[in-house]
Amino acid sequence: MKLKKWMIGLVSVVTLAMAGCGNGGGSDSQKAEKSDGQSGPAVAVNEEVNNDGNAIKGGTLKVALVDDSPFQGIFSLSYYQDSYDADLMNFSQESLFKLDDNYMISDKGAAKMDIDKDNKTFTVKLRDNLKWSDGQDVTADDVIYSQELVASPDYTGTRYDSDMENIEGVKEYHEGKADHISGIEKVDNKTVKFHVKKVTIGAKYGEDGMWAYVEPKHVFEKTAIKDLESSDAVRKNPVGFGPFRVTKVVNGESVEYEANQYYYGGKPKIDKVQVTRVPSSNIVSALQNHQYDIVLEMPSGSYDTYKDTKGYTMLTQNARSYSYLGFKLGKWDKEQEKIVPDKNAKMAKKSLRQAMGYAVDNDQVGKQFYHGLSWNASTLIHPIFGDLHDKDVKGYTYDPEKAKKLLDDAGYKDTDGDGLREDPNGKKLTINMAAMSGGETAEPVAQYYIQAFKQIGLDVQLLDGRLQEFQNFYQRVQSDDKDIDIFMAGWGLGSNPWPGNLYGNSSWNYTRWDSDENEELLAKMQDEKTLDDRDYQVEQYKKWQEYMVDEAPAIPLRYSEQVMPVNNRVKHFNWSNSEDKATNWNEVELTADNPKAD
Repeated sequence: MKLKKWMIGLVSVVTLAMAGCGNGGGSDSQKAEKSDGQSGPAVAVNEEVNNDGNAIKGGTLKVALVDDSPFQGIFSLSYYQDSYDADLMNFSQESLFKLDDNYMISDKGAAKMDIDKDNKTFTVKLRDNLKWSDGQDVTADDVIYSQELVASPDYTGTRYDSDMENIEGVKEYHEGKADHISGIEKVDNKTVKFHVKKVTIGAKYGEDGMWAYVEPKHVFEKTAIKDLESSDAVRKNPVGFGPFRVTKVVNGESVEYEANQYYYGGKPKIDKVQVTRVPSSNIVSALQNHQYDIVLEMPSGSYDTYKDTKGYTMLTQNARSYSYLGFKLGKWDKEQEKIVPDKNAKMAKKSLRQAMGYAVDNDQVGKQFYHGLSWNASTLIHPIFGDLHDKDVKGYTYDPEKAKKLLDDAGYKDTDGDGLREDPNGKKLTINMAAMSGGETAEPVAQYYIQAFKQIGLDVQLLDGRLQEFQNFYQRVQSDDKDIDIFMAGWGLGSNPWPGNLYGNSSWNYTRWDSDENEELLAKMQDEKTLDDRDYQVEQYKKWQEYMVDEAPAIPLRYSEQVMPVNNRVKHFNWSNSEDKATNWNEVELTADNPKAD
């Protein structure tokens, strides 16, 4: 039941550690003090709740989606772009595979997979009882169609990348040189065999070129691929094989679902789910008025105002996400499908980027603005990935004197005495930062960072003089808006810890930075040796983390904990990152007709 299983979605920084106390910006009272060097959450993880009472028959689960902008409403795992739509699809769509405690595929999902390293094949076997929510069987033809959809020259989404070319014939199909993918073999109506160029550790995460999501061919093929993204099949009447099916969409505002009687995991125990978008400014009062059973990720910045709300248990978990500071260092060439770095970009000198990393005290930001639910992030590999995260890499910790020296040595000096540094050529240096709106704390947090940069002599200004609405921010960052020099954003992580989709030659790499050495390191992180040699895999991950700390095209800011209020009428709920432990939506039961007040 995890919100983001396979793909990696852009999320708002304020979603990771959102909204809260304080107003205004830049005053001494709002500046974070120097940290004590101790990073980590201040609130204990609590992933499970059990409530007394007999379950009623059926009922409607009322869910709040905290979002300050209307959600896009893209109900397709091949096309969605952000974590809000991922949350919405979580009730009705699923990946082919479930994940074990190590985020690797297990045999408990919609399909099983056999990896044949010697013959370089992946064989996917669908469950015999796997059906779409309209009653049609999910078949091998759906699997093949979905792979060809994403690889099609007419595909308008962002999921196609060079990793998919590991399947024989995908590149030729994508370039329009073939009318089918030669490396995909239909064995029978429920079995597909993928012939690949190499087998790496990525296969165990459900990747190595294979697309782990399936679309309903009998629905999608009625619309030309170039028109699918805006079609009713994606926006209004989606068909999936998850526990519920969509029955009504109010654009940008709410979604209603009913139990999917064909769900392979068993028909849900409740009848319906209602998900309503609630602005962060209203969610605390909505919770206090017991309007919802579950809130998908409460604003952590206002944690103290709702943590003791009667009628709810506050579940917490380590968020599979992080916030980061990105530097615009090139462009994405869509036609050639590659990053084109710009050596003359304003942020091209890595000493400048490194200095900005040392200028900020993320531990204190977490304590002051987010009640200890957020803390300094050390590397771009999240600690949830165990020994792949290099705990010995300290990353960027608060050290303004070191930041100043880096700038001095690189030639960024205050030549006119106004307290702000000019560039090495003596020209005025103004750095435009894109940051997202959302909640009461978004503005003061952005202003804290601006003030921290000013304290080392850098003139950083908000893009257009204001915070950007989420969808506008996303569009401008993705399109490489020339007015953006740096941006504050966040990533929601999939199961595969390999970071090549985010920081390699990929359209998802919004910094538009890449190098030959980076590509070599990324390749070694998932070469054939990693399939059977964990120590080798760990070694390669550590080398890449050290390299990225030095190059600093993106600087991780904060890891965080998420908060999910669960009402006392929900009988049992486990919010674990482990799908073996987490409660699936079809298992949810209610003990009363409406959310309880105590």
